[in-house]
Amino acid sequence: MKFSISQAELQSALAVVSKGAAAHSTLPILAGVHLHTEDDALVLQTTDLDRSIQYRVPALVEDPGEVVVPAKLFTDIAKSLPDAAVHFETADRTATILCDTATFSIRTMSAEDFPGFPSIDVEQSVEIPFHEFADMVKRVARVVSRDETRAILTGVFITVIDGQLRMVATDSYRLALADNAKVTGLGEFSATISGAFLREIASLPVSEQPVTLAVSYNQIMVRYQDIVYINRRLEGNFPNYKQLLPNAYNTRVTFNVKDLLAAVRRTSLLSNTSAPVKFDINIASQTALLSAVSQDVGSVQEIVRVDAEGEDVVIAFNSAFVQDGLQAIPTERTNLDIQNGMRPGIFRADGEGFLYLIMPVRLSS
Repeated sequence: MKFSISQAELQSALAVVSKGAAAHSTLPILAGVHLHTEDDALVLQTTDLDRSIQYRVPALVEDPGEVVVPAKLFTDIAKSLPDAAVHFETADRTATILCDTATFSIRTMSAEDFPGFPSIDVEQSVEIPFHEFADMVKRVARVVSRDETRAILTGVFITVIDGQLRMVATDSYRLALADNAKVTGLGEFSATISGAFLREIASLPVSEQPVTLAVSYNQIMVRYQDIVYINRRLEGNFPNYKQLLPNAYNTRVTFNVKDLLAAVRRTSLLSNTSAPVKFDINIASQTALLSAVSQDVGSVQEIVRVDAEGEDVVIAFNSAFVQDGLQAIPTERTNLDIQNGMRPGIFRADGEGFLYLIMPVRLSS
């Protein structure tokens, strides 16, 4: 096997595929990156048996072939090389890497022992502009649970119905929902996908090319540019989030997002950021009194001017959760809909298909 490739393109490709290599597997081959040539391209593959990544990158192929090299070591070598052509050649279970004045020789593994790239039987697929997809993921994936004992809550529930893509995530204390109608394709589907996996894709460089999402009975395939990801769907039933979303409210408060975020941050200064912040909504004065108390430290109050309608209400939320939600809202203003102080509050970004629900915190009398 012999090929030459740009150092920058090799480094970029390895930065993507190396994330799919197994870090702590009992099978050493899974810690490697599989390289094989196709015409005028190099194809890199990694897998940990749950997730597989494939990246196709242009290369000058002199002698076709395939080989497996240690993913971390090869990535570190590529990072260290100067911006010049990289020449790669294998012989007798050894790979020689030359670039400018540097030469590395590393041991290789047999490509025959590497698992084949999964072939999935696609049932439905849709396309969405990448920047729209990435924005949705970044807004909702921040609330996925980190508790692996409830694996289904570590994922994002994705549905496509009537040409509309919806993403929902919850950790049972809060919930984020984003809708987008800029999808094309046939069929309807629903699947729960790892939040960490989706964030990894959303962090890729933005381009004009769309993202393709395709599902089979137990896997999802994501294709973007020259990259193909295949990941297992999370097993189990996602919670029935719709029952948490009321059709009416008793109080609606409209805030300036930037002003409210600054006020909530100030109220959290006297204690840790997860302490509750109390919202005392007064319809007559069109104000929201934000307050927090930290025993043995002190208290803080701040008045925020609002547009409010309905009934006076007092409700408290986890301060950190409020800040997370406000940072995800894409509009200048947001509505907070409240039924009563014991029911969830819902921040809505009107016209943007985004809402953020937070369970209230019980206040001591």
